[in-house]
Amino acid sequence: MKHRVCDYEGGDYESFWPGREYEDAAERMALRRLLPPEGEALVELGAGFGRLADLYRGYKRVILLDFARSQLLQAHKRFGEGKFIYLAADIYRLPLASSAFDTAVTVRVLHHIADIPAALAEVHRILKPEGTYVLEYANKRNLKEIFRYLLGRSQKRPFSCEPLEYLDMHFNFHPAYISASLHEAGFALEEELAVSQFRLPFLKRLFSPRLLAYLDGLLQKPTAGLKLSPSIFVAARAVKKEGKAPKKALLRCLHCHTPLQEKGTTLFCAGCGREWKPQEGVYDFRM
Repeated sequence: MKHRVCDYEGGDYESFWPGREYEDAAERMALRRLLPPEGEALVELGAGFGRLADLYRGYKRVILLDFARSQLLQAHKRFGEGKFIYLAADIYRLPLASSAFDTAVTVRVLHHIADIPAALAEVHRILKPEGTYVLEYANKRNLKEIFRYLLGRSQKRPFSCEPLEYLDMHFNFHPAYISASLHEAGFALEEELAVSQFRLPFLKRLFSPRLLAYLDGLLQKPTAGLKLSPSIFVAARAVKKEGKAPKKALLRCLHCHTPLQEKGTTLFCAGCGREWKPQEGVYDFRM
């Protein structure tokens, strides 16, 4: 099945963030709270230009994966190689070994995913048993949208469980839908945080990003149960019985699923003989 993909190839996503310092700080605070501080291997799916990559210092190997190769080139310029691997790939067909990763992260990514169950199934597949999945989603049932709906200023139904596609490949989700989808994919919810609660233009004009982020941090955990913020962060645990993948088998062939071997900078499949060579530091697995 061919899935639609939101492609930021050639876009300057880095220029999106000036003026959003508060949101960036609040999201970093939430990720630090939910992210296991260390491990063997972490993958960020939809990593873009590597905005959050500096938070993964405790991991021995880090894969930054995005469909847009141009975004990964920016990340490569920022962080170089060393423990980082840069993969241009489709979240629905990940060139990653099963049960190989301690942690997976998606922030501002589910917002662009049309088939949530399929994406979550792939994330579950690549995580080790008891591995951690830290995700963020855009909450359609946030306080602002509830008020707009009750006052008749919006036709968007914040209380309905189905995803809302308000622009092409831009989705908001009901918390119950995400919770049910995670459960069906084999995840157990561990913790939730309410994030970006002050994402209103007049508040951002009146108060500094640092103050808003500080207040957001105080409220992220106490107000999580209300699920009224525009952004929700979740830490979920992969429930599975299968054993761990062999050590260092992080990547697999998209065609025959054989673990990929490293020959210098070339990735080689012993099963079908295919090779992937980096172009400016990025391996291209898009098909």
